[in-house]
Amino acid sequence: MFGTTPTAATSTVFSIGTNAQTNAASSFVAYCFAAVAGYSAFGKYTGNGSADGPFVYTGFRPRYIMVKRTDSTGAWEIYDSSRGTYNVQGPKDLMADSSGAENASTISLGFDFLSNGIKCRDTTSYLNTSSGTYIYMAFAESPFKTSLAR
Repeated sequence: MFGTTPTAATSTVFSIGTNAQTNAASSFVAYCFAAVAGYSAFGKYTGNGSADGPFVYTGFRPRYIMVKRTDSTGAWEIYDSSRGTYNVQGPKDLMADSSGAENASTISLGFDFLSNGIKCRDTTSYLNTSSGTYIYMAFAESPFKTSLAR
């Protein structure tokens, strides 16, 4: 009914299985990222439902983060230090899966961008429901990994 389960990804290959929704005669785009110490971080965290939310270690002060709840519905929330220039980063968030304008409501607080990660200061279901599972991607404000070009 749903097709075969995709095989486990490797460092060079991933598969999508045979489900018609993901393997139809259509064009798809895949964005594949890998963590680079001091430059980018990817992972997950569990919400606690408190305004003193979870801390996520990235190893750097983020410039940009994107968060998505995986165990329920919700938007792909984007926060960055270009539009929010002081902590708490928010409520000026964008939603990657929406063509809507920047959200400037006062409902969502967002995150503190710290020297070594992020601290959730939000209690909404998009970012920090108790026992909710969230994935994130983060990119450094001042990356200290440099090119090997000479």
